[in-house]
Amino acid sequence: MALFTLLPPKAHASHHLLLSPPHFPISRRNAIGFQKTHLLPLNPLYHSNSLASAVPMPVSTPPSARPGGAVRSSLIDPDGGALVDVVVPPAERAARRAEAAALPAVRIGPVDLEWIHVVSEGWASPLRGFMREKEYLQSLHFNSLRLPDGSIVNMSLPIVLAINDADKEAIGDATDVALVRPGGDFVAILRRIEVYKHNKEERIARTWGTTAPGLPYVEKVISPAGNWLVGGDLEVLEPIKYNDGLDHYRLSPRELRKEFDRRQADAVFAFQLRNPVHNGHALLMNDTRKRLLEMGYKNPVLLLHPLGGFTKEDDVPLSVRMEQHSKVLEDGVLDPETTIVAIFPSPMHYAGPTEVQWHAKARINAGANFYIVGRDPAGMGHPTEKRDLYDPDHGKKVLSMAPGLEKLNILPFRVAAYDTVEKKMAFFDPSRAQDFLFISGTKMRTYARNGESPPDGFMCPGGWKVLVSYYESLQCEETGKHSVAMSV
Repeated sequence: MALFTLLPPKAHASHHLLLSPPHFPISRRNAIGFQKTHLLPLNPLYHSNSLASAVPMPVSTPPSARPGGAVRSSLIDPDGGALVDVVVPPAERAARRAEAAALPAVRIGPVDLEWIHVVSEGWASPLRGFMREKEYLQSLHFNSLRLPDGSIVNMSLPIVLAINDADKEAIGDATDVALVRPGGDFVAILRRIEVYKHNKEERIARTWGTTAPGLPYVEKVISPAGNWLVGGDLEVLEPIKYNDGLDHYRLSPRELRKEFDRRQADAVFAFQLRNPVHNGHALLMNDTRKRLLEMGYKNPVLLLHPLGGFTKEDDVPLSVRMEQHSKVLEDGVLDPETTIVAIFPSPMHYAGPTEVQWHAKARINAGANFYIVGRDPAGMGHPTEKRDLYDPDHGKKVLSMAPGLEKLNILPFRVAAYDTVEKKMAFFDPSRAQDFLFISGTKMRTYARNGESPPDGFMCPGGWKVLVSYYESLQCEETGKHSVAMSV
C-alpha cells in the first residue's frame, strides 16, 4: 500500500514528502528511520514537484514482476473497509414509501439531493447519512473522522442537511423523518435523527478560510438555509436519477470498480475537472500514463471524472462539457481503450485545499490509486479582490500531508502552456518563458464567447466547435430577451 510519509528534519533542512511506490509495505511510523535508505533515482512522475527533490526512494518491485502478476487497482480498500450502499432493495421499496408517507416531512433542495446521491452510492464511505453533530465537528475542525476502531478517514467537507425553525417544530420528538425532493416525491428516510445548531459563520470561515461575500456555494446553499442541522442515517428509496440524458455517465463507485477489473487495470489515475478538456490537459494525462508504464505498470487506466453537481453560473454547463469530452475521445486526443469518462455527482464548493481533500478521498472509494492534482485545485478568484483566493500551490501540498489519504498516490502535475514556437501545448520551460502563452479558463471562455479561434493546437477542433456553439446559443438567447424587452 503506497503511503505518503514525512521524513524527519535531519534528513533535510526542510520536511520533504516521500511517495512510496504502489503496494510497498511502509507506514508513517516505520518511515521515521527512513533516512538510512539508499538514495535512488527519483520516481519520474514527481520530477516536477519541488517538494520531492533529493528524496530517498525505497526499492520496489514493478507490478509485472510480483507474484501473481499485476494487482487489480480496484482492490484498494474503500474508506472504512467496505463501500456504503444505503439504497433500499427493490422488494422493500413499497413498504418504505408507505412508512415515509406517515413521517414528518422535510423538503430538500437540488443540492441536498446531490449530497443524498453522493452518500447513497458510497462516495463518502464510511458515512451513511447526513452528519450528526459529533461527525460534523470532527469534519469541520479536523478534516477527518475517527472510526470506532481508532482509525482515521479523511472527511474535509461537512455533509449536512439544514432545516428551518418551522421544520424543527414539525419534527418535534420524532426519531425518523421523510425527505421530499423539489418535485414532491419521497426520496429517503432519515433514521435516528439528531437536530443541532447551524452556526453558519463558523462553518463558512472554517471551510473557506474567509467570510467574504460572493462565495458561490455559500450564496446558493448556506446563506438561505435554516439555522438548524439534522443528521441521521439515510435509507434512499431508489437510485438517484436526473433524467437529463447523462445518467449513463453517472457510474457509482461499485460500477467503476467493476469496470476497472473488467479492463484488467493495474493502476487507475483519476483526473477531476470542471472545465472543458484542452490539449494541455490531454498532454498531462497521456504523459502520466506513459510514465506509469515506465514504472512497470502494464495497463494504467485513466478515470476522466468531471464534477457533475452544483457549479457557479459562469462555469460551462455539465451537458456541454460532456459533449466536449466525447469529442476529445472521438478526435483521438485521448484513447477510448484506456480512458473511462464518468460523472462525479458532488456539488462544487470552490474551497481550495479544504475541498480538494474531499475530491481525492472520493476517488479512493471509487477504486483509483493515483490522483492527479494541479495548480489551485478547487480554487477560484477572490470574490471581492483581484487575486486568487488560495495560494495555488497549497492544494497539492495539503493533499500530500492530509490525514486519511495515505494510501492514495498524489501526482502533482507539471504546468502546461501554449508553446508559440512549436505551436502546440507543451510543458512549460522556464528557460524560454517568453515563448509560452498561458490561456486561462476565463480566456478560453472569452475566445469561444466572441467567436474567436484559439491558437492552433490548443484544443481539438471538434471539442472547440462544441464550446463555440454553446456560447452562440447563449448570445441568441440574450438577443431574444433583449428584443422582447424592447417590444414591451
